[in-house]
Amino acid sequence: MSDLLARLRAIDTCAVSDALDRHGIRGVISGPHPLAAPRSFAGRAVTVLLGPPAEATAGPKRHLGTAAVDASGPGDVVVVAHQGRTDCAGWGGLLSRAAAARGIAGVVVDGAARDLAEAAEAGLPVHALAGTPVTARTRAAEHSWGVPVDVGGVTVSPGDLVLADAGGVVVVPAARAEQVVATAELIAATEAAMAEAIEAGTPVSDVMGKTYEELTDDQG
Repeated sequence: MSDLLARLRAIDTCAVSDALDRHGIRGVISGPHPLAAPRSFAGRAVTVLLGPPAEATAGPKRHLGTAAVDASGPGDVVVVAHQGRTDCAGWGGLLSRAAAARGIAGVVVDGAARDLAEAAEAGLPVHALAGTPVTARTRAAEHSWGVPVDVGGVTVSPGDLVLADAGGVVVVPAARAEQVVATAELIAATEAAMAEAIEAGTPVSDVMGKTYEELTDDQG
């Protein structure tokens, strides 16, 4: 898995998105973008499911996200399913400091996050839909963590591979990771050769011909 993560970090979300298309996998999370410490990151998904406080399961009271952070470390990405909510934060500053201290690669929130300056100071990359100062207290609660979650219509399961960069966020199912990453590497190499041809003076209409269109043909 560490080798796969290293290979994933060497490519970008566009190449992975094309590879996912080629294999008929829905894995692009639309919306979250860099809001703190903007740099690319990749890792294994550790999921957090949020929802209305009144519907939270009974059990010990703890702040949302803390169990996932405590269970994570280098090579992990915390993915927070916040149902696209921007009326309150699904992630905050103390969580960012704790995540950075544990070496967590980054955080993806399907909703708003807050204390973004604190996350930036801690050096933790956070991708989210928006920033807000509004707390989750009385507005949202953790329902579970370490379970499959829906993030913008994409199912993210614990252990899936997540890559985030300036272009967006992609999720590669763990069971298909080798296949998808290999295809993404091929696509990235092909496009790099095309870029070199363009820079050498080849007309772009010649470069982006039938071969380019076949890059995302579904191969199953």
